[in-house]
Amino acid sequence: MAVVILDNVGLHYGEQVLLNGVNLTINERDRLCLVGRNGAGKSSLMKLLLGINLPDSGVVRIADGCTLAELPQSLPAADDRNVMDVVLSGKAELGKVLHDYHELSMTASTDQDMKKLEFLQAKIEAEDGWLLQTKADAIIEKLNLPKEKTMAELSGGWRRRVMLGRALLSEPDLLLLDEPTNHLDIPAIEWLEEQLADFPGAVLFVTHDRAFMEKVAKQVIDLDRGNIYRYDGSDYEGLVEWREKRIEDEEKENALFDKRLAEEEKWIRQGIKARRTRNEGRVRALKAMRNERSARVDRQGKADFTMDASDKSGKIVIDARNISYGFENKNIIDDFTTLIQRGDRIGLLGVNGCGKSTLLRLLLDQLQPQSGTIKQGTKLEVAYFDQLRAGLDLEKNVVDNLAEGREFIDTANGSRHILSYLSDFLFSPQRARTPVKALSGGETSRVMLAKLFSKPSNMLVLDEPTNDLDVETLEMLENRLMEYPGTLLVVSHDRSFLDNVVTSLYAFDGDGQISEHVGGYSEWYARGNRLKDEDISIRESAKQAAQAKKEVVEKPKPSKKLSYKIQLELDGLPAEIEVLEQAVESLTAETSDGDFYLKDNDHVTKTLAKLEETQLKLDEKVERWMELEAMKEGDA
Repeated sequence: MAVVILDNVGLHYGEQVLLNGVNLTINERDRLCLVGRNGAGKSSLMKLLLGINLPDSGVVRIADGCTLAELPQSLPAADDRNVMDVVLSGKAELGKVLHDYHELSMTASTDQDMKKLEFLQAKIEAEDGWLLQTKADAIIEKLNLPKEKTMAELSGGWRRRVMLGRALLSEPDLLLLDEPTNHLDIPAIEWLEEQLADFPGAVLFVTHDRAFMEKVAKQVIDLDRGNIYRYDGSDYEGLVEWREKRIEDEEKENALFDKRLAEEEKWIRQGIKARRTRNEGRVRALKAMRNERSARVDRQGKADFTMDASDKSGKIVIDARNISYGFENKNIIDDFTTLIQRGDRIGLLGVNGCGKSTLLRLLLDQLQPQSGTIKQGTKLEVAYFDQLRAGLDLEKNVVDNLAEGREFIDTANGSRHILSYLSDFLFSPQRARTPVKALSGGETSRVMLAKLFSKPSNMLVLDEPTNDLDVETLEMLENRLMEYPGTLLVVSHDRSFLDNVVTSLYAFDGDGQISEHVGGYSEWYARGNRLKDEDISIRESAKQAAQAKKEVVEKPKPSKKLSYKIQLELDGLPAEIEVLEQAVESLTAETSDGDFYLKDNDHVTKTLAKLEETQLKLDEKVERWMELEAMKEGDA
């Protein structure tokens, strides 16, 4: 049975053709992965199905009685709603009635309250609402959700689980997932894979995570230049071969067409006598061929970038011995010792918030360990890819961000003009002069990569480099990293990416313990290793610091030598850090939304500037908190 049918649907964004007379049928129990380059129209197609957007032409048909639900790309707000209420909002009107009934039943004391309870009870029974409550309880139990906690008490991964529970309560015939693995660590991704395996309806999802695609999908929908192509399977290597064969056949057809067009153009330009006797039908056919050729959307080239390695570093790159770093009651890194040598390729593996980025900053001398020593080797030239993209000036265009006074870029293949160099990263001369604030998330990532690879280095440090990249660009990045002769440190939750580019892992095992393993993710997993799932409680260090501070107040302590003013500042810092961390998480979620860069430029600029400003404030507060804690311990 068909759930959704797209009949000759067209959609345009300005002059860009997103859908060109598309026909698509989604049947019950389908498991479809929607792939395509950044900006191809994947999120726009989702919005058409949800009725948020309307097609410019054609019809979107939803079968009678069929319902759709979505798990959006952006994270839900960390607010005061409790988990049960959010799940019940999947059936919004009836869920509110149930919420009001339960709230009133705990406080009812007057005749008026009792009458309202009777009214709410009658409404619930008329709509079979008690069954809805039973379903909500069953979903919460199945998903292991903490129903009494508020959304503000949960990390991003757990809030996403709550939103899945909300979607499942509506019992949709089609579940739409837009980049569902965003903001999730590996245990949460594996959990989501298990839930989708048991889902009784159809699923259509967008992802750049190839391991997730292969696990969940049964077919792949390739959205390419406004057209849809369906691949029967989900293995990535087979998908690549199928796509290359299709493109090869298309290029052959285009070559034959262009040859015929050239012959007809030659004929139309013959002498006066030929033009007097020319066949008018043939002239009309030529005009039609010209129109067809002008309407053809030429395929965009692949990203193709090279990395220029500098002189070799010393054999010892980083020597870290017995280093520790943490907050008052949380060990982020506890007595870790490692030796990184030239040519090592190391992946950092762990749940969100475990300390991967902190370890990178320690090794790069951006933070100082609270104990232990870190020594960097000689001749070290580091290129650092920051997941917050802090190295870009949003007001400057792409060229100015990259040039830094240069007109030519020295690469391993010789000197290149900056516009020629940027063409390898799929930037046309016009797009290269666009302010960074107006770029999409994927384009911004490509600017970062272009800047990263424009300078010689012998050590690459990549913190979540795969975010927002389409699969083809991601594959090209992998190929270049495998050819890189220097030392590599990379943080990623992309299992395929780790398999393809690293030769060893630092696994964060919890409580500050870090273990070293030879091989990529699949080898680590095959040996029976697993990451401990994210704790339901708040994992951010600021929350834990705030709780620890509360306990300190409740217990008698010996007097300290800190002044009253400094002690007051120290007592207030955990709460300030908590607010800033929530703000950073909220802003990061907003900027990760696929439609964020399509909004008003002024809004995009202000939001990104606010994110950078808030992150800087957070770093300052954390550093200040640690400084005052050290002062207090020293004066004890």
